[in-house]
Amino acid sequence: MLADRRLNAILSMINNQGSVTVTELKDVLNVSEATIRRDLSYLAERGLINKVHGGATTRMINSQFEAVERAVSEKQNLLAAEKGAIGSLAAGLIEDSDFVFIDAGTSTLKLVEALEPRAASFVTSGVAHASLLLKKGLKTYILGGMLKAGTEAVVGVAALASLERYNFTKAFLGANGVSLKEGLTTPDLEEAAIKGQAVARAQTSFALVDHSKFGKVSAVSFAPLTKITLLTDQRPEDGYFLAAQHLEITNENH
Repeated sequence: MLADRRLNAILSMINNQGSVTVTELKDVLNVSEATIRRDLSYLAERGLINKVHGGATTRMINSQFEAVERAVSEKQNLLAAEKGAIGSLAAGLIEDSDFVFIDAGTSTLKLVEALEPRAASFVTSGVAHASLLLKKGLKTYILGGMLKAGTEAVVGVAALASLERYNFTKAFLGANGVSLKEGLTTPDLEEAAIKGQAVARAQTSFALVDHSKFGKVSAVSFAPLTKITLLTDQRPEDGYFLAAQHLEITNENH
C-alpha cells in the first residue's frame, strides 16, 4: 500500500473508532509494526491524532468538552489565587501609552484589580470591570449593547459595531478552553464574536488562562493559538509552547 493511502486509512480508522492499537493497524494494513509507529508519529506531529502508548486516539478524545457557561457567581472563587497571579502578570504588561481592551470574565477582573494608576485608556465588555476601572481613576469606555445574564458581559450587534471603531495596542481575554487544535474557545456565540473581533482589532492579544483550561474545548472557537500570547500559572505540555504566539508562566523566570 502506498504511504499516502496508508496514512489516510490509519486516520480514517482512528476517527471512526476513536482509538486504535498498533497491533490492530498492523494486522489490517498488513505492514510492519515499525512502519505503523512511524506513521503514527508522522500524524501526531501534524496535530491530526494523539499518539498514546500502544496506539493512538482522535484529537478530541483527550479534550474535555465544556458545553455550558457557568455564571460569574460560580466561577469567581474557583482558582482565585491562580487567577490573581495571572492578573498581576497581565497588569504588568500595560504601559502608559497603551489603548487596551479588557474582556469580561473573572480572570480579566483580577487584571483590573491588580492595575495601578496610569495614563493608559481602557475599553471593556464587562460591567464590573468598567466600574472598577472607573473607581481606580482610569480612563474607561464600555461597549454598548445587550447585557448578558450570568457572565455580565456586553454582547450583540451594537457591541460589535462599537468595538469595530477601536484600534487597540493590547487586548486581554478570557477563555473557557485552550486546545492545540481548536485554539481558544467559549460556549457562547455572541461572546465569541466580541472576543474574536477584539483580537482582530489589537496589535497584540493576551489570553489569561489558568491550568484548568488546557485540554478543554467549548462550542465556539474565537482565535487560533498562533494569534495569542498565553498567560498562565502552570507549565502546560510542550505543544502549547510551539503553537502559541508566546507563552508566559507566573511561577517561572522569563
